[in-house]
Amino acid sequence: MNTGPAARNNPAATSAPTSANSAVATAATAIVNIASLVTNDPSLGDGSPLGLIQDAAVVIEGDRVVWVGESSKAPATDNRVDAGGRAVIPGFVDSHSHLVFAGDRTAEFNARMSGQAYKAGGIRTTVAATRAASDAELSANVARYMYEALRQGTTTFETKSGYGLTVEDEARALRIAAEHTDEVTYLGAHIVSPDYADDPAAYVDLVTGEMLDACAPYARWVDVFCEKGAFDGDQARAILTAGQAKGLQARVHANQLSYGPGVRLAVELDAASADHCTHLTDADVDALANSSTVATLLPGAEFSTRAQWPDARRLLDAGVTVALSTDCNPGSSFTSSVPFCIALAVRDMGMTPDEAVWSATAGGAAALRRTDIGRIAVGARADLAVLDAPSHVHLAYRPGVPLVAEVWRRGLRTV
Repeated sequence: MNTGPAARNNPAATSAPTSANSAVATAATAIVNIASLVTNDPSLGDGSPLGLIQDAAVVIEGDRVVWVGESSKAPATDNRVDAGGRAVIPGFVDSHSHLVFAGDRTAEFNARMSGQAYKAGGIRTTVAATRAASDAELSANVARYMYEALRQGTTTFETKSGYGLTVEDEARALRIAAEHTDEVTYLGAHIVSPDYADDPAAYVDLVTGEMLDACAPYARWVDVFCEKGAFDGDQARAILTAGQAKGLQARVHANQLSYGPGVRLAVELDAASADHCTHLTDADVDALANSSTVATLLPGAEFSTRAQWPDARRLLDAGVTVALSTDCNPGSSFTSSVPFCIALAVRDMGMTPDEAVWSATAGGAAALRRTDIGRIAVGARADLAVLDAPSHVHLAYRPGVPLVAEVWRRGLRTV
């Protein structure tokens, strides 16, 4: 597995030491009797990309990991937690979601499962409901879905705007998102606003001008849905470069519904990720393999639209860094469950259980250009999930079973 690019311009990245022998204060907490520990640090344990340690322990002080190793060698601490022979993995990093919305699209899903094709235009239904919702309603929805994901092991969340499509509604969506997560993405270019259906060029001007000015203070990222029925390559380039000029980093909805320029545009602009990556030419794969752009795969979307699965095996064999995320949204992937996406990736996309877990943790961190999350090693943020199973493989082996027994986030047990 490609272990991904180093973090760039990332205030959360850490320069803490990586030695497992750092001094440990007695006030720290040791989690011991871990049957199998996924560290995602190949310098530890079995030397694989997962850095597996059997019969392991983790020591946490504050919000950081300060020691990792065999349970029998764990240093003395005031607090000791027995994992009971369970597996421990890094908290999942969901690097692609759309959580600031109101309403749902049950009727659309029902129609699709009855034979109608998925089209990008269904977003308009959610736009109308989101515009009509209050700030309090939208914030409560974000909190609800993030807690739903947290209970399933997700400790880092990226989420986007994109269901407002006016200056005021996009800005308030990002303001609300920023109250819940640091990983906020400006997606005014989700589709052309219904208000500008007869003048897409004017909407691109709005997205790159007044709307961007209002939204940039709340966001870290800029995104665009580069697809037939949404924005073409030239429009997407204008939107992304305008965002970059405002200090936002790029990510792209690319090649989901058809072949197109999205992936190569993402690579050209050094986007952190190209997301979906379902319809790829050999040139697209080569471009990703020779770049720092992560291919973020979103199997929940294919499951919910009965579409062609992304070929993860092709990407991994080419040396592309792959992330797995939920794409949680009310239209095409209404799931907050990373374990579900892991099971789909193993069953239908050619990934091994090891690759899928890596991609849902370290891969997601790479897609956010973060080095402080997605791993359990000295200096990393103390985000981890305790599984009611002896191995991470059970996430794919026992699909649909709620295996996450505990979640630790920033050093605190939150579930």
